[in-house]
Amino acid sequence: MTASNTMGTLFLIPTPLGNQSPIEILPFYIRKIMEEINYFIVENEKEARRFIKKIAPNKNLESIELFPLNKFTAQIEIEEYLEPCKMGNSMGLFSDAGCPGIADPGAAIVRLAHRYNIRVKPMVGPSSILLAMMASGMNGQQFAFNGYLPVDKTARKKKIKHFENTALKTDQAQLFIETPYRSNQLFEDLLKNLRPDTRLCVACDLTLETEWIYTQPVSAWKKNKPELDRRPTVFAFDCDFLSK
Repeated sequence: MTASNTMGTLFLIPTPLGNQSPIEILPFYIRKIMEEINYFIVENEKEARRFIKKIAPNKNLESIELFPLNKFTAQIEIEEYLEPCKMGNSMGLFSDAGCPGIADPGAAIVRLAHRYNIRVKPMVGPSSILLAMMASGMNGQQFAFNGYLPVDKTARKKKIKHFENTALKTDQAQLFIETPYRSNQLFEDLLKNLRPDTRLCVACDLTLETEWIYTQPVSAWKKNKPELDRRPTVFAFDCDFLSK
C-alpha cells in the first residue's frame, strides 16, 4: 500500500549530538525542508526553536506550531499530533539529539503515521549508536542495542551477565546507553561484572571536539580508567572470537 498523495509527509529530522553548528554536521538539504515546514513534533520546545533558528535563520518562528513529545505527553495528545499531515501539511519530527525514533519516543509518532498511511521520510544524520558500532571494531553483521540497564544493582548485574552470555554464544555485540551523569557508574559496573577477556568499547562525546573512542579487554580497562562523568557515552561489548 502506498501513502496517500493528499496527505503531507512526516520528515524524520536528525539533530547534532552536541553544541556544534548543525550546518557542520547535517546535510544542506535539511535547511530547505525546515524552511518549508511549519509543523514540528519536538522533544523540548525551547531547544527546538533554537535548532530551527540555526538551520533556517530567516524563518519566522511565529509561523510555526510545535507539538511536545516527551515523557509527560499523554497518549490522547499523541493521537492528535498528525492532524496537520492528514490535512495535507508536511511535518517534521526531531528530538534534542540524534535520530528520531532511535532510543527516542518519536517511534510512537512514526507508528501512527504508518497506521494513517502517511508517507515517512527519514533523513541522514548522526546516530550515536551507529557511530559507536562503526568505531568499535565489533561484529557489524550482528549486534543488539539494549537501551538502559536497570538502576537496581542486583538487577543490573543479572542483565550484564545475561547479555555477556548472549555475546559469548552468538558473537553478537551488545550496546547500551546511560544518562551522562551515570556514565561512570555504568562503566564501573561493567568492569565489575564482565569477564576479564570480554572486549569493551567506550565511545563518548561522539562528533564533538572531545570525542574519544577506544576498545580493549576489560582487564586492560581496569588499569586505566577514563573520566566519563557527565559525558554522553555509548558502551558496547562482545567476546572476541577472532583472538581465541
